[in-house]
Amino acid sequence: MIEASLPEIITVVTTAAIDSINPCAIGVLILMLSVIMAGKASVKRMLLLGFTYVLGVVVVYLAAGLGLAFIFTSIPLYITEYLSIGVGLLIIIAGIIEIKDFFWYGKGFSLMIPAKYSKKIHVMAQNSSVWSVFILGGFVSAVELPCTGAPYLAIIAIISQSFDLSAFGLLVLYNIVFVAPLIIILLMVAGGFKLHKIKAWKQSGKGYMRLAAGLLLIAMGWLLMLIANGIINFG
Repeated sequence: MIEASLPEIITVVTTAAIDSINPCAIGVLILMLSVIMAGKASVKRMLLLGFTYVLGVVVVYLAAGLGLAFIFTSIPLYITEYLSIGVGLLIIIAGIIEIKDFFWYGKGFSLMIPAKYSKKIHVMAQNSSVWSVFILGGFVSAVELPCTGAPYLAIIAIISQSFDLSAFGLLVLYNIVFVAPLIIILLMVAGGFKLHKIKAWKQSGKGYMRLAAGLLLIAMGWLLMLIANGIINFG
């Protein structure tokens, strides 16, 4: 039986929901759907490729989460406290950078996928075979994790304080919420919603996505340090 406290569940769902408004993963899905529609593929084919892309994203993201959780739980307890504080500080710095990009986008250091990987992703998105789309989803997850995975890292650090079946369930829950917007967009387009409207929404909301992510990261970093010091205990 999997048990988790309500504060843990709320924290995981809230963080995943904000993290899920991911410009890169959404942008690649939109590009891929554009290619599929240009090729006049059937709706059934669109859904197959779309869900394959989402599966690729989930498989790599979940595998990375399990790997990081294993690393955190393998570290001696007396080191974990200092590591959690260090991770919390890094997450707060990442949050400040995200907020900076809301006001001064493109100036100074930014948390974004390097240009060489962005170009590769765009090239990969042009191929609409099932296997290539699955690899595309995994590749997007892999290259964006070091750049935009700070919320995920914060959650992993928190639930790794005692990683058990409940923690694994929370990790799975995070990933389900994380890909929910991708699934919603896919179903909307398959149902006839105009793709250019989704593109416009993504472009207009990009700055606010960064602002929301930045505020969340600062809160999560602070929360992680409070947990590391024993001031807050979800258990």
